[in-house]
Amino acid sequence: MTADAAGGVWSYALELARALAPHDVEVVLATMGPLPSDAQRAEMSRLSNVQLETSEYDLEWMVDPWAGVERAGEWLLALGEREQPDLVHLNGYVHAALRWRAPVYVVAHSCACSWWRAVKREPAPHSWDRYRAEVRAGLHAATMVIAPTRAMLNALAAEHGRVTNARVIYNARRASDYPPLEKENLVLSAGRMWDEGKNASAVEHVAPMLDWPVYVAGDVAMRGIRAVQPAACRSFGSLAPGELAQWMGRASIYALPARYEPFGLSILEAALAGCALVLGNIPSLRELWRDAALFVDPDDHDLLARTLQRLIEDGEQRRTIAQRCRARALAFDSKTMAAGYLRAYESALSVADAWREETRCAS
Repeated sequence: MTADAAGGVWSYALELARALAPHDVEVVLATMGPLPSDAQRAEMSRLSNVQLETSEYDLEWMVDPWAGVERAGEWLLALGEREQPDLVHLNGYVHAALRWRAPVYVVAHSCACSWWRAVKREPAPHSWDRYRAEVRAGLHAATMVIAPTRAMLNALAAEHGRVTNARVIYNARRASDYPPLEKENLVLSAGRMWDEGKNASAVEHVAPMLDWPVYVAGDVAMRGIRAVQPAACRSFGSLAPGELAQWMGRASIYALPARYEPFGLSILEAALAGCALVLGNIPSLRELWRDAALFVDPDDHDLLARTLQRLIEDGEQRRTIAQRCRARALAFDSKTMAAGYLRAYESALSVADAWREETRCAS
């Protein structure tokens, strides 16, 4: 299984590996991009079924990554030869087109082209043409493609063409890791501050208009991307998972007026921790949170400020929304996610077995 330590894919990979452990699934977790932090390594070390392999090769969505992506492919194939996996689970696209000796399973967590369209409101420029071609090749080489929402699968089809063997499996988090605590008068937001899709600037913009303080957590910089330093909010920077869970447990409101969010693990975590959710009105978040959360146009700062202030002033409404959000969050449980992946794995393996049998008979 591939992953990176730069965002939610790391949390997703560990959650899935933990949920698969009772089914005797062993995972070789191969990371690229920024190396896992000490806190991330400590979190991973608690999983007996995971073997960590790290590298610092560029991720496919970074600026001019292709030399590093090619070297990463060589490294991954060498790992495959050494480990002889039953199935290759890629949390990215490009390396699906390599000559693997096992079924290749691609999970579509995000896509730079669909990000660009959602954030910039126009197609990605021609400088992304190679990325388009490489992603398309990976999607169509994969044995199976999985997305965490129907909205993400639709976005992939719009950008790269329809993928025939595809399905949706929702992500999950363990409720016990995000217990509601005694609530305090504060608003919390979390995510990569440098990612325009998260729209942290909107939260910062409205913070001085609110009666409660606003806290933000998340990396403020990424290699090749301009650093962001929130000024109107209290910024924690990157927090260890346990620390962030504590703040979510204390926060009364969680705000993420995202322009682009294929799933949003931090939203799920905050809902489990008993926060009332105020989210960007985009298809993926509507799909997941339905009538539980409050939704705002990501570009309407006045509406965001009014919505947050109304929750601040109306404790009964705030608690009702928090209860609805937590009830909805409990539906995204790890056992259900693991069952979905096990069915997908079995399907992919059966397709690969049939292909190998046809190839054997033809020869």
